[in-house]
Amino acid sequence: MTGPGSLRESAGRLKTWMGQCFVGTRTVFRGHDLHADLGAMDWIELYLFGITGRRFGAAQLRLLHAMWVHTSYPDARLWNNRVAALAGSVRSTPALGISAAIGMSEAVIYGGHPFVRAIDFLLAARRQVEQGTDLHRIVHEELAQRRIFGYGRPIASVDERLPWLLRLARDVELDRGPHLALAFEVERILVAHDERLKMNYAALTAALAADLGFSVTEFHHFQVPTFLAGMTPCFIEASERPAGTLFPLSCAHVSYEGPAKRRWRALVQRPPNPLP
Repeated sequence: MTGPGSLRESAGRLKTWMGQCFVGTRTVFRGHDLHADLGAMDWIELYLFGITGRRFGAAQLRLLHAMWVHTSYPDARLWNNRVAALAGSVRSTPALGISAAIGMSEAVIYGGHPFVRAIDFLLAARRQVEQGTDLHRIVHEELAQRRIFGYGRPIASVDERLPWLLRLARDVELDRGPHLALAFEVERILVAHDERLKMNYAALTAALAADLGFSVTEFHHFQVPTFLAGMTPCFIEASERPAGTLFPLSCAHVSYEGPAKRRWRALVQRPPNPLP
């Protein structure tokens, strides 16, 4: 139903299947009592239950935790951490600074966008392979239309995070899924095309998540706090320095291409108006 009817249907009440707070008594979270049934959950376990409605085992949770841990870089030079640090430098609040930094994390070239595009491609590619399409054809047709996210890196082609996450995936025996195998095969095809197109963190985490049953939308929600743990140290350190001293630029560092330097003419001093 659309139009005025749908508005009348929703006026004055909230229809929900996710949950509700009954103030003073209990809170329902996806059909469960949050405190009585879910109160002992690990935070990421609850977060994933809210996203997917599914429960994850200890090995799966350990791997998903590591996806966040291994990319929590407390480096204020990184694009999103810089926002958090600048917020601390100008004495903003943690909530404002960190939320702005998380918003900046959905960058197109590096950040949230590649994670989503990577899992979308891998899920679609596997469906096509299962239907008999050659993977080389899939990859080259995709390249003809747009870049394949999850391969290549702006600064260095080698991604230092991959060995650590892969080692953990092997330790918990979650490195044998079809999407991960497909992701490595895509890498072989791409590297033959351009040696700089090695797998990066987006493709690895997307493949592992796809093998855990994540949809594109579920993985999009999961990756939101991916960089969070590295942001707060940047905010705190900047807030402990003199205000406004983070990344100052002198005029000499500004490449100015406007009008040349001009001489200002002194204003002619006029006598005051006589009194009437």
